Amino acid sequence: MLPFLPIFTFAQVTPIPTPTPTPQEIVQPQEVRPLPGQLDRVRMFNSNSPEVVQTEGVLLSTFPPTGKAAAAAHLNFPLQGRFDLFAHHIAKATSPEDLRSLYLGVIVHNPTKEPVKVDILQGASYLSQPDAPFMELPPYVENPLGTVYAGPGDRVMTEVLQGKRQSIFPPQLVIPPGQSQMLLNLPIPVRGLTPPLNGRSTLMRLQSSGTVYVASLAMFAKQNPDCSERAPTLAEWQRLLETGNVAGPRDRTPTPPEQANGPIIYGRVAGVAQGSEWKAQLVDSPNAVNLSIPKPGAAFSYGLSLLNGGKLGTNQVQSADMLVRYPDTAYRAHGNYGIQYSLSLPLYNNTGSTQTVALSMQTPIKQDQLQGGLRFLEPPAKQVFFRGTVQLRYKDDQGVSRTSFVHLVQRRGQQGEPLVTLQMPPGDRRLVQVDFLYPPDATPPQVLTVSTLKQAGN
Repeated sequence: MLPFLPIFTFAQVTPIPTPTPTPQEIVQPQEVRPLPGQLDRVRMFNSNSPEVVQTEGVLLSTFPPTGKAAAAAHLNFPLQGRFDLFAHHIAKATSPEDLRSLYLGVIVHNPTKEPVKVDILQGASYLSQPDAPFMELPPYVENPLGTVYAGPGDRVMTEVLQGKRQSIFPPQLVIPPGQSQMLLNLPIPVRGLTPPLNGRSTLMRLQSSGTVYVASLAMFAKQNPDCSERAPTLAEWQRLLETGNVAGPRDRTPTPPEQANGPIIYGRVAGVAQGSEWKAQLVDSPNAVNLSIPKPGAAFSYGLSLLNGGKLGTNQVQSADMLVRYPDTAYRAHGNYGIQYSLSLPLYNNTGSTQTVALSMQTPIKQDQLQGGLRFLEPPAKQVFFRGTVQLRYKDDQGVSRTSFVHLVQRRGQQGEPLVTLQMPPGDRRLVQVDFLYPPDATPPQVLTVSTLKQAGN
């Protein structure tokens, strides 16, 4: 996965680097269970290809091809009711002389004979620079106000998780019959940045009272008479929609799903996927009401964002299905960017003694089939594979209801710190609810692990 590149400032004196110890592989021989449940049927307008945009054009269009100069750029897929919109793109200057801002536009068209209302339930859109620069953060930080983040995707997911709608968005658009309006018209500036590269992440949860067509488009800023930049107008966006082809340069073509051998190229997503939330009750069996804790010293895990080549022995692929897509883009929404995982764990201590139970999120080394168990690295590798906020709801050991938001940074092979640790007496039942939105720039898979600490002397 290609993240936005951070901007670093170097001191005048370069310190002598500390040698990095060679990572040692740790194998945890434990059960990995497929995640119960499935994605819901809410549609996701998923605009993530090309990730790096250097030529103007259509990023994703669900409009009909009729009357369009490039018919293949339009997927003819109307949207209605609840749907989400996710867009994640990078602007990179093609030369030191051309430092125009790239504008990201989202146009919504009402093809009906009645006004259509589009409610913006939650939504956020941020730049890498200056809104949410990538920075080093500790692995575990309390984040009750959503002020801890590294990268725009991280910041956007936290705000939507917390039910916010950024002030730049109105609560509702009313689109007259046969007309269009801009849902988004925001710049990705590169001037003054070294290197001249910047990115924008956007997620919106929408509710439409009628049928609409939606398109995301990329256009360079227009110039005012005084040489300052201005945003493209609705008419200019409409002209690009009607006359433009797909934006470029195109990303790597993905590996066909039926190809069994060789490396997997997942590709970037451009299309409408099915699924906004994976809601599940994690219990012992389909008809059970409890999740029995592991034996002391043991653990089990549930896969998160499992995908082809990274099923961790579960034979489960969680990647959202694509309902329509461009032929050179991803066959499935691998990574499930912007999708919420809402997981309930009704923990039950079925032993005869008090047990210490911990719940953790972990980032094991990707495997399709387990080789002896989950594999970790100590110390973890340098690559950050997950940075995002997790919401936890539970009753603590004093019976007080708690809601906490924890920001995690996990590197490849990192075992992770406990999100919550509970002292559970014999027969105790404790419901723990875990919610998070899978963030852009994360690399799957992860796992949610329940472990029972071994008692001293046992």
